[in-house]
This record gives sequence, C-alpha cells and structure tokens, in this order.
Amino acid sequence: MSERRLADLLAMWRIRAFEEKVRDLRAEGSIVGSVHLCIGQEAIPVGACDALEPEDALFATYRGHGWAIARGVPVTPLFAELMGRATGVNGGRGGSAYFTAADHGFHGENSIVGAGAPIACGAALAGRYDGSGRAAVTVFGDGAMNQGAVHEAMNFAAAFDLPVVFVCENNGYSELTPIADMVRSDRLAARAAAYGMPGHRVDGNDAEAVRFHMRDALEVAREGGGPTLLECVTERLVGHYIGDAETYRRPGEMDRIRRREPIARLREGLLADGVPAAEIDAVETRARAETDAAARTALAAPLADPATVKEHLYA
Repeated sequence: MSERRLADLLAMWRIRAFEEKVRDLRAEGSIVGSVHLCIGQEAIPVGACDALEPEDALFATYRGHGWAIARGVPVTPLFAELMGRATGVNGGRGGSAYFTAADHGFHGENSIVGAGAPIACGAALAGRYDGSGRAAVTVFGDGAMNQGAVHEAMNFAAAFDLPVVFVCENNGYSELTPIADMVRSDRLAARAAAYGMPGHRVDGNDAEAVRFHMRDALEVAREGGGPTLLECVTERLVGHYIGDAETYRRPGEMDRIRRREPIARLREGLLADGVPAAEIDAVETRARAETDAAARTALAAPLADPATVKEHLYA
C-alpha cells in the first residue's frame, strides 16, 4: 500500500512542480498569455488517469496541464509548447490553453466552458462503431455544470448509453464566485439522477478515492451501462488565473485549504504509516530535479517559426 501511495505522491509532485515552474516562467516572461494552474487539485488527474486504458479519450479544460501530465504527456515538449517553441507538442501553436497530444490519449483542452462534454460524447459514439472499445472522459469545473452544452451532453450520453465519464472538478469557485452563491444545492452529483445515470460525490483530494470511483464508472461504461457523473470536491491553492488578486477569499480560508490539500495530506498519511520522512522528501526532490531539467531543455529550443503559421490548416 505504501508503494502505491508513494507512486501517487510522485505523480502529484510532478504536476505541482511543473505548475510552479510554469508560474515562475510566466512571471519572467518566458511564457506569455493567460495561464490557469491546477495547484491543489493534483489528486484528481492522478487517480483518474491511472484507471484509463491507452485507447480511451480524455478531454480537459483550460486548466489541463495536470491532466496531460497524468495521461503521460512528456513534460519537456509540454514546457516547450507553453513557451511557444518549435519542439512543443503542437509546435508552439497551442500554448497553455489549447494544446493537444492525441498520441497519449489527451485530446485537448478547451477554453469554452463545458464544450468538451459534447465532444467527448462524439468520441464515445465513434468508439461504438470503430471497434476500439474506447471510453471517453470529459473534465470541467463546477461552474460548467450550469452550461447548456453540459446538460445536453449528459442527456445524450444517458439516452444512448454512451461510455462517457463526466468529471466535475468542484473547487468551490466558478471562476471568482462561490458555487454556493449560484445554486440552491451545491451537491452537484445529485443532478445525475435527472438523467437516469449514477452520480457520486468523491473526495477529490484523495487519489485512491478518485481511482476507485473512476474504475467503477469505466467498468459500467464498458459493459454498456452508460455514463456516470463524478463530482470531485477539491480546492485550488492559487487564483483562477495567474494575476487573480483573490479578493473573494474568506479570512483563514487558505490556511484551512493548505492543511487538507492532497500532497500535504498524503505526506501525513505516509508518516503515520511509518514511511521515513527522508524517503518522502526524496520524492519531491526527484520531481523538482526532473522538472527543472525539462524546463531548461525546453527553454533552449528554437521559437516556433512564424513562416510555418499556415501549416496544418485546411483551405
């Protein structure tokens, strides 16, 4: 059990170290444009992606770096993509919010809130006819639960028993607004009942809990039982975007969040299980060393050539 949890810790530290390095690179100007970090939410992609098969299709939001890393996208070309380098996963064309890596089952981010849900239904429907046995996973925030496209996608997936898992990352804020101020009931998983599909509220700061529910949902999907909604409750340790002043935070809120965020919680659990602190700390050291090396390599790569801007387009 400790080996599995140490592996989860390493996977989460790889995401957090990447995101913190992105924050630094954005501050110094090596990365430009709008950037949304998932610091504090790492347990959800780590647990969920561990349950996926290679042929499965994953669709993320613009807060998708962690999902890509958990899906196996190498961090060096991912850094390069965010820096606009020719060696990026999309040659520097996608940037932070629009990159894709289909070879790893990561079918891209989407900055239109909730727009990945109907696309995931398309991938699941295609899998019914191409013999791939593909399941589709779509990720969105709590605010997207009020988007019409998400409701239509859930209804469509349920009506046609499509193998789709809808993952709501409920971090308590729809951009800058508390979800509790936007809906009468903030137990979003309960909405699944309206579509006749299972809905589960999951501890999104526990990778093992996410893994368990994702495996169960995928099993139901692959056996023809249709879609499932997983509401993964978590918090973000950063603003909605880099530059967010976070004036909406309540007094003492961040102190509470830091005590129960996934890496701190898992570290406490491992210590309680008798794992030496040095062994636990070595996981962070390894992840940060790998991240720093990847960032240096990406930074040394050439910028994308503007002369190639018309490549990969349809006339």
